[in-house]
Amino acid sequence: MDIRTPDWVKDAVFYQIFPDRFAQSARVSKADLQLQPWGDAPTFHKYQGGDLLGVVERLDHIAALGVNAIYFCPVFQSASNHRYHTHDYGVVDPMLGGNQALRELIDAAHARGIRVVLDGVFNHASRGFFQFNDLLEQGQDSAYLHWFHAGPFPLVAYDDARPANYAAWWGNRALPKFNTGTQAVREFLWNVAEHWMRFGIDGWRLDVPNEIDDDDFWREFRRRVKAINPDAYIVGEIWGDAQRWLAGDQFDAVMNYPFTRPCIAYFGAASIDNRMNEASGTGHVEAIGTAAFAARMLEVSSMYAPEIVQAQLNLLDSHDTARYISVVGGDHSAHRLALTFQLTYLGAPCLYYGDEIGLLGGPDPDCRRAFPWDDQSGWQQGTMSLIAKLTAARHGSTALRRGSFGVLYAQHDLLICSRISGSEAAYVLMNTAQEVQSAQLSGLKPGAYRDVLSGQTLTVPETPKLDIPARGAAVLVQV
Repeated sequence: MDIRTPDWVKDAVFYQIFPDRFAQSARVSKADLQLQPWGDAPTFHKYQGGDLLGVVERLDHIAALGVNAIYFCPVFQSASNHRYHTHDYGVVDPMLGGNQALRELIDAAHARGIRVVLDGVFNHASRGFFQFNDLLEQGQDSAYLHWFHAGPFPLVAYDDARPANYAAWWGNRALPKFNTGTQAVREFLWNVAEHWMRFGIDGWRLDVPNEIDDDDFWREFRRRVKAINPDAYIVGEIWGDAQRWLAGDQFDAVMNYPFTRPCIAYFGAASIDNRMNEASGTGHVEAIGTAAFAARMLEVSSMYAPEIVQAQLNLLDSHDTARYISVVGGDHSAHRLALTFQLTYLGAPCLYYGDEIGLLGGPDPDCRRAFPWDDQSGWQQGTMSLIAKLTAARHGSTALRRGSFGVLYAQHDLLICSRISGSEAAYVLMNTAQEVQSAQLSGLKPGAYRDVLSGQTLTVPETPKLDIPARGAAVLVQV
């Protein structure tokens, strides 16, 4: 099969935003709303009142990081702060500013060359979704009886002491599961996807798509989305092996959690807090050494067809996991090493909002803290500067964006990786030890290089070795 993924994704740096916690705009009225004070400890149910116009007003910050694509957690009308409980798929939540705010956001982002990907929650709806609400009201006489997996009656939507009598995501009765075997449901969901593509979004991140266990559904989803925009990005939330969905006829890529776990295991080896991992989707992570990490990342780089690998969404953390910096016990050197690897590896790196300032956060809901715009005392300026340097290098180097990935050396806490694209080369040298290490440069292609992190220039083979700082790195690009 001819596998094609959107060309722009190979050059993308993504930024994931959880809308309720990123930024507020005074232009979105919050009058008479009961909101949790901005920055208070997040809870499962309270709102802090972030909105889409707040994102518009912070696009300078996002662009300065070198980001050129944003992935949003759900934005449609919902009775939850995370908005995975969709009430109306045709309406942007009024608390986020409504459809007009999304229009302004897309236009402002596109004017800066930033693409916008929305979260598609198509496996389940909510108790407030009209068709399910009709089912609750009318029981087996509902016109929408076959939209859900319902019966026997009566349905029990709120009393956990009694059987729900309908299928719901992981038994959560707030999230009734669609019956996608019903043609009207299939058409409804495909029409939602088409509507927002025509509105101007650049793709879909699909929530738990494996739970719609129907390849034909996703093939038709792809056909309809790509018919409107052949460059649309379709990325699925699949936590393990995703071969089934990545044959070129369903998704372009998946959220690359097989990338995430080794980055915790290696860069955070000395300080992993597995209480964080075990309470979130990541699960227990055993520390690994340099050779094992290199071997695993070579495996990850060849799990799928090269076209797919270049479109994978590589993340260190997300709204479903504890934040990386908290998982590694607050070790900022581990976080910066992981970011360095993430931003120089195959595929599309995805920063989770707040990663750039070292925002802490345990498992859900703590990983969804409000961005502390008004208190920069805890911001890790060094981390933000590192990200900007690395994204600039990535945007300026075909090798770092699209080159093959190789490992030249992986011993004694020293890792040397190559990115090669035709005659262009880049090299990433990483030292996880607590002392300076000297890296031999004999395996590098001859030529002049600049370390984008230190600014140092050198020539190979005239420079036979390079000192790599303790818990630090060098990223060499040709000049």
